[in-house]
Amino acid sequence: MKYMLLVHSALSDFETRDIKPEDMQETFDFMMQLNTELQESGELLDAAGLADPRQTVTVRKRGGAAVSTDGPFAEAKEVLGGYWVLDCADKDRALEIAQRIVEFDGPMSPDTIEVREAMS
Repeated sequence: MKYMLLVHSALSDFETRDIKPEDMQETFDFMMQLNTELQESGELLDAAGLADPRQTVTVRKRGGAAVSTDGPFAEAKEVLGGYWVLDCADKDRALEIAQRIVEFDGPMSPDTIEVREAMS
């Protein structure tokens, strides 16, 4: 079964991020190790961090026409920071991976991972 793990980050983290490069490396190392393990197990289909949400453009239907606006939802306090697409045996395995990510206690570590089954 395919699952998408969505990393939710506080919008303020992007606006006020003042993290030393060596602290960022700790998080990158964790993510790379996790990705390597998931790739070796055959579960990793895709993964990526996303660019600064202030570069986002949102397209909505307004009065029957597509209208583009800068940024994510204006009211949002959280933004999508990255994702994994996994092919897991079952939901329990997807949750196990999500829990491992949330339990990582490094700088830039996500507090929230949304686990969604991908429809095929």
